[in-house]
Amino acid sequence: MAASDRSAAASPTSPASGDTAGRRRFLATSAVAGATGLGLLPVAGAARAASGDATASITLSGGDTTALTTAVPIGDFSIRRFRIEVPDAALADLRRRVADTRWPDPELVPDGSQGIQLARLRALCDYWSHAYDWRQVERRLNALPQFITQIDGLDIHFLHIRSRHADALPLVITHGWPGSILEMLKTIGPLTDPTAHGGRAEDAFHLVIPSIPGYGFSGKPRELGWGPERVGRAWDVLMKRLGYRRYVSQGGDHGSVISDAMARLKLDGLLGIHVNMPPTVPPELVKPINAGDPPPPGLSDAERSAYLTLSRFFGRNAAYGALMVTRPQTIGYALCDSPAALAGFMVEKIIEWTDSGGDPERVLTKDEILDDVTLYWLTNTGASASRFYWENNNNNFSSAHQRTTEITLPVAVTVFPGEIYRAPRSWTERAYPSLAYFNEVDKGGHFAAWEQPELFARELRAAFRRLR
Repeated sequence: MAASDRSAAASPTSPASGDTAGRRRFLATSAVAGATGLGLLPVAGAARAASGDATASITLSGGDTTALTTAVPIGDFSIRRFRIEVPDAALADLRRRVADTRWPDPELVPDGSQGIQLARLRALCDYWSHAYDWRQVERRLNALPQFITQIDGLDIHFLHIRSRHADALPLVITHGWPGSILEMLKTIGPLTDPTAHGGRAEDAFHLVIPSIPGYGFSGKPRELGWGPERVGRAWDVLMKRLGYRRYVSQGGDHGSVISDAMARLKLDGLLGIHVNMPPTVPPELVKPINAGDPPPPGLSDAERSAYLTLSRFFGRNAAYGALMVTRPQTIGYALCDSPAALAGFMVEKIIEWTDSGGDPERVLTKDEILDDVTLYWLTNTGASASRFYWENNNNNFSSAHQRTTEITLPVAVTVFPGEIYRAPRSWTERAYPSLAYFNEVDKGGHFAAWEQPELFARELRAAFRRLR
């Protein structure tokens, strides 16, 4: 069982008056943490109990978290309450920039094969600049327990929602790109309160939902090295700092890679993982898939379908990843200066990767999509988020590149039909010798938690039931 969370909530202070246009103030109020603070290399061993109730303000100047400062020294392991308060001037600036977009001429094809179509993006941006309301999601986030804590010299933002069921299993769940913690909001009820969503009390989870460094309200790395393994170690520190000595991990996209890394590291107290974008491609098929070669003989129908899907992906749809892996700074200039460029870059993948037949508003609302894009804009994380691809310069679908055979902890996999590829059971069993759960469901895509939260929650309950 997890130790109880004894963090005391302090009332957030009011923002200082006189904020100028383009200046954002997010207030974090210190909370006393009951668990012992744990360091992470290179500050391992510098553990102490978090204490004090001083208020610290987090200021983002010009929308850039390079200006993020907290009134705490390096090595302060307190857990501080966090509240989002975006100035009206910042939102007015966003609307003005969207309205002033200099649009390119239209695509020359009748579909999205040259990228997101002009008419589609213009319609979305028109709604963004005239009707969209950021305050709705801001209020929703502020109604949840949000915190910031320093790990390895970097501020980590996270949601921490404890179940009312005493024996709930602690779960850290990690987003990817172009997603964020917003992907997980609709799963909070089904996961923490399963009896209200068709489940059993013994299926409940305590949820920890962090923002990857360089994403959302987490700090931006100022040095190289914040790849999947370092993030995985940070998540282990976070869970133990919260008092959880036994826990499980879940992830999709980057979250799958981070969860795999955590399992490879054999972190003490990690019981098992669940991933919904598993790296299962056998070593001998990686090069021919990347080269666009015809499928070799002897593949099953499921294997052949996965092979062809990935071959098309790498041949026609993976340029976004190649750009972020090789030139994150270059694409960052566009993503951080033009809201329309940011929206086009992100929404193209939301269109392609949702299980929606190319119409993501069948599974997500227009506001939900813009909530995610706006979060990237207001935190100015277009470039810093892209740099995680530089750090994770690997084939995220290759079992050999992700060293999955080194994992000995129980692994659970759910295959959603709208994922970038459908991992065949045969490849998955070969990739993960410790595979303990495998299921193929009938709906949902790359953003499974966002698109199908109830189904996603049912899968996690089933996947981790044996580990409680």
